[in-house]
Amino acid sequence: MIFDYTNGFHDAANAIATSISTRALTPRVALGIAAIGNFIGAHFGAKVAKTVGSGLVTLPQGTASLGIVFAGVVGAIGWNLLTWYFGIPSSSSHALFGGLVGATLAGVAFGIDATVLWSGIWKNIIIPMVASPVAGFILGAIMMTAIMWIFRRGHPGKLNRGFRIAQTISAVAMSIGHGMQDAAKTMGIIVLALYVGGYQSSATHIPEWVFYSSATMLALGTYAGGWRIIRTLGRKIIDLGPAEGFAAETVASAVLYYNALVLGAPISTTHTITSAIMGVGATKKLSAVRWGVAGNIVTAWVLTFPGAAVLASVIYLLTHWVF
Repeated sequence: MIFDYTNGFHDAANAIATSISTRALTPRVALGIAAIGNFIGAHFGAKVAKTVGSGLVTLPQGTASLGIVFAGVVGAIGWNLLTWYFGIPSSSSHALFGGLVGATLAGVAFGIDATVLWSGIWKNIIIPMVASPVAGFILGAIMMTAIMWIFRRGHPGKLNRGFRIAQTISAVAMSIGHGMQDAAKTMGIIVLALYVGGYQSSATHIPEWVFYSSATMLALGTYAGGWRIIRTLGRKIIDLGPAEGFAAETVASAVLYYNALVLGAPISTTHTITSAIMGVGATKKLSAVRWGVAGNIVTAWVLTFPGAAVLASVIYLLTHWVF
C-alpha cells in the first residue's frame, strides 16, 4: 500500500502534467480527475495483475518468500522516492519489477528455491519497455501532424479553447489507463504475497478487496500530487499548447488501453506519455524538444530496473533474517 501511494504521487504527472501546463485544467481539478480515473481504471487491470503476480518470478510458499516480496517492494519505494526528489519521471512499474527480480536473486543466493522467469521478463518487460516509447513517439508525431493539417485554417483562439475542452476528455482517458496499468501491478504483487504466504491457493485469483484497496491508495497518492515531476513533464521537455497536450494524452491512452486490455502487458505509463510528448514536440521542429532533459529522462529509464534491483537486494540482505 505504501508503494501504491508513492506510485500515485510519483506518477500523477503522467495523467495531468500536460493539462496543467496548457491551463486546460487547474492543478487540483486535474489531480481530482486523475485520482477518480485511477480508481476506475484499477478495476479493468486484471490481465496486467495476473502477469505481474505469476509471470515474472516463481517463489515457493512459505514465510521466506514473503521476505523476498517485502524487499522487492521496499526497493521500489526507495527508487521512487529518489527519482521523485530529483524530479525525474522514471517508471514506478520498472522499479517494482527490478525490485522483485533483485530480491529474488538475493533470495536464491541464500538458498531460497526461487526462479526468475527470464523469458517472461523479456516478453512482458523488456520488449514492451522498448516498443511502447517508440510507439508513443511515432504515433504522437502522426497524431500532431494530422491535427495541424486538419485544423490548418482554423482560428488560433477558437482552436485553443476547443482543445482545452478536449484535453479534459483525454486527461480522463489517460487517468483511467494509468489505473489499469499501475494499480494492477500493485494488485499482482499483493496476490503474489497472498499466494506465497499460504493465504490463498491460487497464484492468479484477485480478491475483491485487493481491487478496492489498491485503487484507493493509488487515488490518494495521485491526489497528493508529485509537483516536481509534473513540472518536468509539463514544462521542461517542450512548451505544450492545448493541441499538443491533447495529442500526447490521446496517443498515450490508446497505447495503455491496448496493452492492458488486449495484451495484458505491464507497460510504463511514464515511458509512454513522455515519448508521446517528445513525438508531438518534434513535429514543430527538432529543436523544440529539450533533448538534454529528454536524455536525462531516458538515462533514468535505463537505470531504473537495475537500480531498484540493487536496492532491493541490499534490503533483502539486511532484513532476510526477520523472515
